[in-house]
Amino acid sequence: MTLKQVLDQARQIFTTNRIEDASLEGEILLRHALKIDRAGLYSELDRELGADQKDVFWNLVQRRVSGEPTAYITGRREFYGLDFYIDHRVLIPRPETELLVEKALELAQTRTMVAVADIGTGCGAIAISLARHLPRLKIYASDVSADALEVARINCQKHGVVDRIQLRHGDMLEPLPEPIDLIMANLPYVTGEEISRAALADFEPLIALNGGADGLDKIKRLCEQATDKLSHNGGMLLEIGLGQSRPVVSLIYRHFPSASVEVIPDLQGIERVVSLCLTPN
Repeated sequence: MTLKQVLDQARQIFTTNRIEDASLEGEILLRHALKIDRAGLYSELDRELGADQKDVFWNLVQRRVSGEPTAYITGRREFYGLDFYIDHRVLIPRPETELLVEKALELAQTRTMVAVADIGTGCGAIAISLARHLPRLKIYASDVSADALEVARINCQKHGVVDRIQLRHGDMLEPLPEPIDLIMANLPYVTGEEISRAALADFEPLIALNGGADGLDKIKRLCEQATDKLSHNGGMLLEIGLGQSRPVVSLIYRHFPSASVEVIPDLQGIERVVSLCLTPN
């Protein structure tokens, strides 16, 4: 079979199994199996695939059909224009989380920031994206999972920001040694019911998904800790799930009654990020 025939067959299999972007999924897996880039693939579509290469590729296809995300199969995920190493120790970064980075970069243009913290950093995508765009910032990245911090360390080395990001192991803000000017957090916000219904934890780490009965357990604890860790004119950016904006805004006002709060929708119109800004007395 030629590469083109293999791609066509993989597309049909993925379409039958209701996998979105079937053509792209097949292309990514074939490029991974052959260790070639996109230009190399499309310049050799008439080339015959060797027997060993076929075995490798169809094994990858079977893993994808079984539900394993492509990012775990290939060990890669793009986020905010950067290529990150990914494995089963961390949650796969989602495109909507890029909104946190975009908003942080906007705030950096209008507010004085010295120390920023990425809470629940996972693979380090948020912290590293900020470090690449704002090299003068002091950035902390914390996670309760030591395994996740190992992945973040790999990505810090990959992107040359080891000296600009301090990785801290512990519960959210507790391991941070100083007041923080901007707290960023994509914490677990999926409810236990949603996890069981969608079998989300079959491949991704449960600790990075489970937000408790209402999905807000971790966000509640972060807001409690932030009262002692957020600088007097600091800010906070929280990613939230569908339908969570109203309770999260109420929660923020309970701890920061004088804060300025904004709810920001993602590209699909879903209220995705809650922004809090304090004003000095």
